Amino acid sequence: MSFYELEHTADIIVHVSGETLKEVFSSAGTALMHIMYCGGTGTTIKKTISLSEPDIDTLMHDFLSELLFLSECDNIVFSTIEVSISGPNLEATLLGEPFNSERHAGGMEVKGISYSGLHIVKDENGYILDILFDV
Repeated sequence: MSFYELEHTADIIVHVSGETLKEVFSSAGTALMHIMYCGGTGTTIKKTISLSEPDIDTLMHDFLSELLFLSECDNIVFSTIEVSISGPNLEATLLGEPFNSERHAGGMEVKGISYSGLHIVKDENGYILDILFDV
């Protein structure tokens, strides 16, 4: 499970990889939290997400959009993202902590998740994805 930032002129692109789809989804969510808040460690708040989409790329977009929405609206920094995928269905358990400006203010505001180039690819090592975060 891993991610790293790629160079981009205006927004942020993150390259995500994992042996399984669950790992790619979890890493993508963790990357989003890292970009926004430089990460978090608390697990005092628990949220769940249930989504269903006809294709895996749309499922990823909707998952990250929901994670962004919950984080911003409820002021939560998620540190643990556990994902289960079965066909077109996703279930996620999110553990986090309340936003604290002294600990979480080092990141960037993400306005949205772009569909541009969002395509999960399976290769010999697992799955890879480049995600464009609109900042």
